[in-house]
Amino acid sequence: MQPSDETDAMELARRVAASDISAETLAQLEMAFDDLVRTIFCPGCASTWATSPSSSTHPAKPSPPTAISWCSAAGSPMLAATVHIDLNQHAPATARLRTAAGLATHAEQDEIRAWCYETEAWRTLTGGDYRRAAELSQHAQSIAPSGSSAEIQATTQEGRAWARLGEADATYRTVEHVHSLSAHLPKPVPAEHHYRYDPGKAAAYTATTLAWLGDPGGEQHAREVIARFRPTNDFQPWPRRYATAHVDLVLCAARNGRLDEAADAAQTAIASGQVTPSNWWRVREVVNHVTAGKLPTAGELQDSYQTMISR
Repeated sequence: MQPSDETDAMELARRVAASDISAETLAQLEMAFDDLVRTIFCPGCASTWATSPSSSTHPAKPSPPTAISWCSAAGSPMLAATVHIDLNQHAPATARLRTAAGLATHAEQDEIRAWCYETEAWRTLTGGDYRRAAELSQHAQSIAPSGSSAEIQATTQEGRAWARLGEADATYRTVEHVHSLSAHLPKPVPAEHHYRYDPGKAAAYTATTLAWLGDPGGEQHAREVIARFRPTNDFQPWPRRYATAHVDLVLCAARNGRLDEAADAAQTAIASGQVTPSNWWRVREVVNHVTAGKLPTAGELQDSYQTMISR
C-alpha cells in the first residue's frame, strides 16, 4: 500500500463529482460489483484479489473516466478493506477503509459509511476490544438507512460484542432486534452477497453470539446452520457459514464435556479450507478448549491447526 492512497482517494472523488453517468452504465457497474462480491469471499480468491492491481482505489483503466458510480468508487476500497481484514493485513485495510469512508462521506452515501464503521467494528472485535466494537457498531447503526443490510449487520456485530463482554441482557436484546429486522428479508439475488443481509445469516450469527455467551441455545442454532448448508451432490451452499457453524459447535460441545464431538467438529472446520486468517483466533480458542481435555486426538488437532495457519 503506497502512502499516496489518501491523495488517490481525493483525486477519485474529484473525478466522480464531475461525472455524468447514464442509468445503463450505473446498472452495469452495480452488476459487476455484485459479481465481484460473490466471487472473492473464499480464502484463495480473497488473497489473489486483494493483491491484484484491480483492487486499487482506481477502477482499472476507465474509459471514459466518468464511467464510475459512487457505489463502485466507494464500494471498491471498502470491499478491499474487508478482504485485507480477512487476511490479517491491517495496514492496507486501514488505508482502504479511510479511502472508502472519505468517498462515501463526499458522496453522501450513508449506507457505505455505515458499512465502513461496521467493518471496523468487526476488526476491533477480533482484536479483543469488545466495548469499542460495540460503540462502533452503534455508530454504524445511527448512520445506516433504516432497514438496510448495513443497519442489520451492525446490530449483529453489537450483539457479538456484548456476548464477548458477558452482557447477557444486552446480547439477548440485540439478537431479538436482529431477527426482527431480518425476518421478512428475501433471499438476496445474487446469492452469497456479503453486503446483502438475509434470514440465513441471522441464524448463523445467532449461533456464534449465543455460543460466545455460553447459552446452550447456541448449539441448536449451530446444528441448524450445519444441516441447512451441508454439502449435497458436490454442491456446497454458503461454505463459510458451514465451517463457522462447526467452530460454534466445538465451543458448545466442549463446554458440555463432549470433547470427542468437539474435536471432530474442529477438524471439519479446519479441513474445509474456509476459515480465513481473521478467524484463526476463533479456531485457536476452540482447539485450546479441546486439547485442555487431554484427548488422545489432541495432538492431531493441534497439528491440523498449525498446518492451517502455515499455509
